[in-house]
Amino acid sequence: MRKLVPCWTTLLVVALLNGCETLGHSSEPEALFEGPVVERQDTLTATGFAAIDVQPSDSLAQRRSLAIRAARLDAYRGLTEQVYGQYLDSKTTVADMVVRSDSFRARVEGVVYGANLEQIEPRGVDIYEVTMSLDKSIVNDLRALYLKRAATAAGS
Repeated sequence: MRKLVPCWTTLLVVALLNGCETLGHSSEPEALFEGPVVERQDTLTATGFAAIDVQPSDSLAQRRSLAIRAARLDAYRGLTEQVYGQYLDSKTTVADMVVRSDSFRARVEGVVYGANLEQIEPRGVDIYEVTMSLDKSIVNDLRALYLKRAATAAGS
């Protein structure tokens, strides 16, 4: 009988803990979007990368210029992901209890303005790295515009 007491105590503790709710956490999408990550930072930063050799030009100077442009666009994509998030679409096919295929797509969509170009750096002999930043006040403006547009689209 003595061996059953610790077992019952453990079950009681587990049952009590399962009844507890985490305070301050909501799984509602609106609640998740209302408390942006940016509140913890003054600025968002993103870094983009691009290779020089794969750029479509015979001129080295032109390839470098195109690589810098591609790296800037990659950095803008990173900022857009941080402001608006990413759309993910995934598909898994299982047959005979074996995964036959597993694929996913990621998509980012949004408007970013007011980004600051922080630095353009060559990395190694074939890569350019571009770092851009976005001030918290602009992020809040972008999110407000997004929510306004979403509310207008929902009302239509």
